[in-house]
Amino acid sequence: MDSLDDLSFFAVVVKRGSLAAAAQELGITPPAVSKRLAAIEARLRVRLLNRTTRRMSLTPEGETWLAEGGRLVAELEELERKISGGSVVPQGLLRLNATLGFGRKYVTPELSRFARAYPGVEVQMHLSDRPVNLVEQAFDLAIRFGEQPDARITARKLADNRRFLCASPSYIAAHGMPASPRDLHRHSCIVLRESDEIYGSWQFRSGSRQETVKVRGPLSTNDGEAALSWALDGHGIVLRSEWDAAPYLRSGRLQLLLEDWAPPPADIYILFPTKSHLQAKTRAMVDFMLDAFADRRGTERMRSGGSLLW
Repeated sequence: MDSLDDLSFFAVVVKRGSLAAAAQELGITPPAVSKRLAAIEARLRVRLLNRTTRRMSLTPEGETWLAEGGRLVAELEELERKISGGSVVPQGLLRLNATLGFGRKYVTPELSRFARAYPGVEVQMHLSDRPVNLVEQAFDLAIRFGEQPDARITARKLADNRRFLCASPSYIAAHGMPASPRDLHRHSCIVLRESDEIYGSWQFRSGSRQETVKVRGPLSTNDGEAALSWALDGHGIVLRSEWDAAPYLRSGRLQLLLEDWAPPPADIYILFPTKSHLQAKTRAMVDFMLDAFADRRGTERMRSGGSLLW
């Protein structure tokens, strides 16, 4: 069983991201971690990690050993569970990734509740608007907008989420309301630079009709909160998700535009690596989050013209 112990040890090192952090979790010294890692590499006669003073990354051999070996460890654990018939208590480190704005506003308070319900689970949340590779970056879960086409990833819908075209009453009073997507060419639009590939291209659908409009304006940003703030100040038209814009639409600080035209939805999903058996901590988090957001999905109110869900 030494190989399985080595695999478990190596998985902790990769997940923690540094020898010092791994040593803290394992309850040993960093030199002891380094010595054991060197012994494993000597036994396998390959280098598993590229290590510098600032970062650590998997070699191709290390990635293969972790992925293939991890499956073997999971299968053995599942076999032991079947034989013993015992239940598994959620515990250990769980790494979760979420987008900046949604993560701060909605995920953070739910994780506070989760921590009280599952004190044996150590949750490490990483917020970033850049896409992450769950397998390569050793995340257990991610909360993202839109389904992922990667067959290695399981996606469960967390919440329905429309996107709205909106502007402040002051902007509408000064510049008028667009009557069709094409009218956006003559308006100041606040563009979110999330991807250079789709930068400034807004898509709309009305029945069987589809239109893609290239928009522009004096202000652009890679931060949704900044874009919304500028729209509230009357600088232009913005395209924002319902979870972000709903409070301002209710209060009247923003008004809906082109209500007969719908941008593509940006439904919210919880993602995790596809496995035959999830670890108890991951399963507990998935079930907890699905329950927490149950009232925000699968509802007729999400149809065009329906009331705001968020």
